[in-house]
This record gives sequence, structure tokens and C-alpha cells, in this order.
Amino acid sequence: MAIDSGDTAFMLVSTALVMLMTVGLAFFYGGLVRRKNVLGIMMQSLAAFGVVTAVWVIIGYTLVFGNDQGRFLGDLRYAALLNVGIDPHPRYGPRIPALVFMAFQLMFAIITPALITGAFADRVRFSRYLAFIAIWILVVYVPIAHWVWGGGFLQDYGVIDFAGGYVVHMSAGYSALATVFVLKPRTLPAGEGTAPHNVPFVALGAGLLWFGWFGFNAGSALAANGVAAYAFVNTMLGGAFAMLTWMGVNWGNDGKPSATGALTGAIAGLAAVTPAAGYVPPWAAVIIGVLAGAGSYAATKFRIRRKWDDSLDVWACHGVGGTVGVVATGVFAAPFVNGAQGLLYGGGHLFVAQLAAAPIVAVYSFAVSLAILKIMDRFGHLRVSDDTERGGLDKGEHGEAAYD
Repeated sequence: MAIDSGDTAFMLVSTALVMLMTVGLAFFYGGLVRRKNVLGIMMQSLAAFGVVTAVWVIIGYTLVFGNDQGRFLGDLRYAALLNVGIDPHPRYGPRIPALVFMAFQLMFAIITPALITGAFADRVRFSRYLAFIAIWILVVYVPIAHWVWGGGFLQDYGVIDFAGGYVVHMSAGYSALATVFVLKPRTLPAGEGTAPHNVPFVALGAGLLWFGWFGFNAGSALAANGVAAYAFVNTMLGGAFAMLTWMGVNWGNDGKPSATGALTGAIAGLAAVTPAAGYVPPWAAVIIGVLAGAGSYAATKFRIRRKWDDSLDVWACHGVGGTVGVVATGVFAAPFVNGAQGLLYGGGHLFVAQLAAAPIVAVYSFAVSLAILKIMDRFGHLRVSDDTERGGLDKGEHGEAAYD
């Protein structure tokens, strides 16, 4: 099929928007940590641009989207971007250059391990982090992406994921949970809390994330068409109603509506609507947003009671939010939107497939990440020294200060 200039332009813009999300994440996380760790957490997000790009173009892309081998990984036909040019990919984006599809998927791969960093903020050596994300992309992200999007066994069974509920949010969220059990809680000097040091940074980051999310979700239609329109609108609705829900529950329980809480709720809703965005009608996106706002809020309270130091609530937002979204997709997917038939429309098989895939992705992400972290910690300490942790990662790891 011939390349369509309109679809190509739409995908180039969407790719740039998804790239901007990682910058937004750096500000979002940077505002949430203490002032002595701002550069440390921001560098962890931004360094993914380099590390993940290298891994992706050399081997990651082909293992996800190469011809299926045993329903587990793709072959090596696209290694080092061999055979990836301006001709469309035979299966993905038939009206856009294959290079554009590769770049769009690269931006997904970059932001996913960056999401995990919020769980172990203030504690990890930068050199170990770089090694971790290089390994993690290959042994966690790449297999799951192939299973769901590249012709693997989950896709073969009928699982659908419009823009990354399983592949991005659940994989990152449950991997983040694994870091909690390896790294243990932060060591806090007497009298020092963990309140966000710069809430305007949090707001800026959330705004950039939300803005970029329109490219993340609408761009996953791979064309400027009606499905993209559904995904665009549903993205707004999911984030908005999750924000309202979180804010309302927070206001009722604590007496005041927290700005960071409301913004965190919006991110949870955006994560939840991601797998459903191009499959459900707008009214369903509203329900998904409400469920994600309430569910993720409850998950943060559960995490606090368990004394898990998931510093920036990655599991609650992305793990729980993503799980809500993939299951809801199995319920609300409407054939008139994009052909998929959820439980409400008589599609019992899709609901069962979505439900069954959730624990597979969650357990795989958690278990493999736990193994990677334990092995790395045994052969080279993951955690910074006590002195560095007390003084902050900015000075100790990077030799700089965010505020001089």
C-alpha cells in the first residue's frame, strides 16, 4: 500500500509527543523528590533516551516486531535496523514508513523503564541503574511487547492492548513493586520528611505527560482516522474523571484536596484508559477513569499501611491503573469503535483473555525484575552509600546541585 502523507505527518507528530512525555516524567518525578535528589531522578529519566535507544535499534525492535519465533520472540530480520526503511512494515502501519513506526515504538520503550525509577527514588547508584534498564528492556519489556503486539502467544489467544496497558504500565508498575522488596525503605535523617520539594514542577510534569499522552494513545491508531479520534477523546476523559475521583475521595478523607494527589490521580486515569482508548466508547472511558481514580487511591493507602517505600507510587498508579484498564477493555470494548467485542457486547472470550493475561504479565514482570535486581545487588551494590543517601544523589552521584 502507498504511503499516505497525512498519516505519516500525524505519526511524526505523535512520536514527538510521546518523546516529550519522558521530559514531562522527569519534571513530575523531579518535583516529588527532596531538593537534594532532583537531578538524580531527572537524569534517570533522561538517560533512558540514550540507553534504550541503543538497545532498541540494535536488537530490541527486531525481537518485538520481527517474524514470530515460537510465540515468544521475533527473529533478527530487523537487527541494527536492517531492512527498516521508508517502505511500510508488512503488518504495522501499512500507510506510514517503517522507520516512523520503529521510532514511535522506540518512544514507548524509552518511557517504560523511566516510569520504574519513581519506586526507588533517592537510593540507586546511577551506574547500576543504567545497567538495569539495558537488561530490563531486553528480558522484560521486549518479551511482553512481542507477546501482546508482535504475534506472540497472548495476541494469538485474543488479548488486545491499544497503547500499552500490559506492555507499558503493568510491566513498569509490577517491576517497580519488585524494587521495593530488594532496596528496602529510604534512610531518613532525624526530622527529615519526604514531602515534594517543588509542587509546581509536579504540575508542569503532569501537564506535559497529559499533553504527550494524546500522541501516545491517538497515535496508536497508526493513522489519522476515526479510531484516533476515539482514542484522543477517551484519553481526556479517563484522565479528567480519575482526577476528579481522586480529588473527591482525598478531600473527603483528609479534609483538603491535595494538588499532588489530584495530579497523581490524573496520571492513574491516563494509565488505565491507555489499553482501552481505541476500543471503547467515551462513556466507558468515564467509568474507567472513575475506577482508576478510586482504585489507585486505595492502592496508595494499602501501600502506606504495608510500609512499602514505593517512593512515588509507581505501582499504585501504573500497576493498579494498568490492571484496571486491561480488564475494563475486556468489558467495554465495542465493535462499532474498532471491531473488538467486550463482555457487554457478548464477547466473553475477550474478557477471559484480558483477565487471564493480567496475572501473567504482572507475575512475569515482578519475578524477572526481582531476579535481575537481586543478582545485580549481589555482584555490585545497587544502593548508594549511607553518606551519599544522606547528602543526596545530586552531589554524591552527579557532582552538581539543582539549586546553588
